[in-house]
Amino acid sequence: MSGLYLSRGLFPHDFLQPTVQFLLREQLPSGEIPWFQGSYADPWDHVEAAMGLSIAGEFAAAERAYRWLRDTQLADGSWWAAYRNSVPDNRERRETNFVAYVATGVWHHYLISRNDTFLEDMWGCVERAVGFVLALQSEHGEIDWAVDGEGRAKGDALVTGCSSIYKSLECAHNIAVTVNRPRPHWLAAREALGQALRHKPERFDRTWESKSRYSMDWFYPVLTGAIQGSEARARLAARWDEFIEPGLGCRCVCEEPWVTVAESCELVMALLAAGDHARAVELYSWLHQWREQDGAYWTGYQMVEDLLWPEEQPTWTAGAILLAADALTRHTAAAGLFTEVNLLPALAGAESATGSSTRSGMEPRRRKAD
Repeated sequence: MSGLYLSRGLFPHDFLQPTVQFLLREQLPSGEIPWFQGSYADPWDHVEAAMGLSIAGEFAAAERAYRWLRDTQLADGSWWAAYRNSVPDNRERRETNFVAYVATGVWHHYLISRNDTFLEDMWGCVERAVGFVLALQSEHGEIDWAVDGEGRAKGDALVTGCSSIYKSLECAHNIAVTVNRPRPHWLAAREALGQALRHKPERFDRTWESKSRYSMDWFYPVLTGAIQGSEARARLAARWDEFIEPGLGCRCVCEEPWVTVAESCELVMALLAAGDHARAVELYSWLHQWREQDGAYWTGYQMVEDLLWPEEQPTWTAGAILLAADALTRHTAAAGLFTEVNLLPALAGAESATGSSTRSGMEPRRRKAD
């Protein structure tokens, strides 16, 4: 199916219910959400899928997912790169944007559920995760992308990963304020990270070829609030023709004839953040031709060979579909999480979570660092 045009207040419940049921089927009893049946889970994509469950009102399932993260967290606040049935499946590295993303998911769920007990229960997990991540921030503001199996920093930073962390630090700050445990140094770290993303390109891709060929490097600084306003619009316009295949979606890599559904969904939200509602609606309307009857979505489509590739229907793609639908329709209280920057007043208490917010004018996944 194609041509699903969404507007505010018209969340397509019936159409997306099979996608929600797909996520529920794929989630293990422990709460773990693998990429698909028989595959592994990683902390970042696990959270992306859990956010889809929150949007659908499946609060118990979403909270099981977050408590699975809490229960598998290592003593230093991190997680291994991948797990299979709660057992580490990749002990080669621990990635900082994977670790930080728990804050984004926890805050997203709280915005929708308003479950204070859940937020308190997850506070320690979030605090430990942020501690691990910020220990890898340099004096220049960027944050190392990972540590190896022995805990040694890898020695370089990614634009996409650091952009994701920038949003996670916004969410972590809001959690800290809401549970009345403000952490001012988190905001200072976020400010330094934003400065690096906007003004210090030399701090990224220092030891490998530039990742600018990846669409996520192009739009993630906009998606996560590191770049806003006219600068965001100019950034998206500058490379639109490189990455967008009309009628199909967003390429994962500019020179490869491959569009991917999850990146397209995230670009939808980046377009909304930049104020380009019309193109966001149009782009989202193209994506449902990659949907199966059971509600699952294929990873992407290879244009030259005219085939679905890889032959996988990931849970995180389903989560991204739900996130973009929510952002377009403003269905839940978390609909603006990736389209706005909202920092709770630093001295506010828990009651301020529904109150006024400040918008920072110029402040601010890669699933794998290829």
